[in-house]
Amino acid sequence: MAEIFSTIFFLFAVVDPIGSVPVYLEATKNFDKVYKRKIARKATVIAFGILLFFIILGQLILEMMQISLDAFQISGGVILFLFALTMVFGEGKPATEKSHIKDYMHVTIFPIAIPSIASPGAIMAIVLMTDNHIYTIQQQVVTTLLLLVILVVTWLILLSANIIQKRIGEYGITVISKVMGLILASYAVQSILTGLKAFFNL
Repeated sequence: MAEIFSTIFFLFAVVDPIGSVPVYLEATKNFDKVYKRKIARKATVIAFGILLFFIILGQLILEMMQISLDAFQISGGVILFLFALTMVFGEGKPATEKSHIKDYMHVTIFPIAIPSIASPGAIMAIVLMTDNHIYTIQQQVVTTLLLLVILVVTWLILLSANIIQKRIGEYGITVISKVMGLILASYAVQSILTGLKAFFNL
């Protein structure tokens, strides 16, 4: 049970649905409430589809390229760590992703589904968390179901975006996003250490 809660907490940190609130509000500011809800639903479904694709095929692609487990853990950890650093020391997820919005008429896929929900960090993390060499099929199914739960929560948060923005404020959302970055950085370092330990037989 503790492992499940740990996975849920980490998935929440890596997806960072609270950090998507300002992005969603900015991207959908020209639409009515009904269409905003439709965008929230479609963006969440698309993000899940993208992450599910990498859960199923991500490792197969890497193995076809003959990348070892140790190398993948180290490189994946480095990428996650760099991504986490941008969350902690950068402008913050809301400010960075809002700057990507160019076409306000087509915002469902970009930037809401990608990279706000299905971010590069989330993609890399979910591939690491469903590695066939480490986790059984049952564990991978549980992780996938927990990811689905987090994305349902993300959808509900987007539907309540206006309320959350008023209660927390964009500054508060940025702070939460940076805390999520710290958690992600810790996981990334652990992945690097595990890869190095296995590679050098320590």
